Amino acid sequence: MSRHWGVILAGGDGVRLRSMTRRIAGDDRPKQFCPLVSEETLLTETRRRAALAVPAHRTLVVVNRAHERFYTPLLADLRTRLVAAQPENRGTAPAILYALLVLAARQAASDTVVFYPSDHFVSDDSAFSGQIEEAFEGTARRPDLVTLLGVAPDRAEPGYGWIEPGEPVAGAPSHRQVRRFWEKPAMADAERFRAQGWLWNSFVMVGRVSTMLALIRLTAPDLHRSFSEVAGTLGTLGETPVVERLYCGLPSVDFSRQVLSVRPDRLAVLSVRGVHWNDLGDPERVLATRRRARTMPVRELLPVSISA
Repeated sequence: MSRHWGVILAGGDGVRLRSMTRRIAGDDRPKQFCPLVSEETLLTETRRRAALAVPAHRTLVVVNRAHERFYTPLLADLRTRLVAAQPENRGTAPAILYALLVLAARQAASDTVVFYPSDHFVSDDSAFSGQIEEAFEGTARRPDLVTLLGVAPDRAEPGYGWIEPGEPVAGAPSHRQVRRFWEKPAMADAERFRAQGWLWNSFVMVGRVSTMLALIRLTAPDLHRSFSEVAGTLGTLGETPVVERLYCGLPSVDFSRQVLSVRPDRLAVLSVRGVHWNDLGDPERVLATRRRARTMPVRELLPVSISA
């Protein structure tokens, strides 16, 4: 039976929010290590959200070693094997590939994994996690596809990835085929996409570890090949120096542009319902989310343990 794993992506540099996070924290820590909307950091909120769907002892956190002084106190309860520290930030695709290879090295290639970015606002974690469970069920029926969680847009947002949903997926009718994936369109295109019923890509993804590895091998073969030497060292004393050498010459690779956009036929989309979602990628979105959060009913924090 396939187990469920989680991966939290927390290795970004947060450059676009640097002026805001500097005012909040008094230093140059990236946004995921800041309390942008509530009193908790975005990383802590993401860990709590992930713990509703995946056991904490099967959740990896991918970080950037340059941020060690910021993430160490937030991850002090985690075992070392649950923290995958990249030497540098080389974009989302290397971070995702590194995490997938770590899971494959732990005999989890046939298991299902959900990826959570650590810079999102979600109005109802419980409802959102229920849809993660639905995505898990869809993956069990269609293990050949990677499922993206799509959000119905409330505005024409050119800073997001957009998904054109197609017909229901055979075997998993709550999921839709992906006709096209468009990363960060021009405003005129974003307005047209919204009018045509396209969805925002939340970048929360669910799929078999082996399926996601195959997708990267198909769309970014050079990147996949460059990690081949690393795979045999994962979990050994030789891992750190080999990974450091790899990242020294590694180009930056964007998962949305260079993987998802290339093969939409390998994707499915599940529409997020009854949840307000926002990617806290620029100051305007953060301020809008803060205003919205102040008008929302106060919800009791769920007693969810995030300790591993």
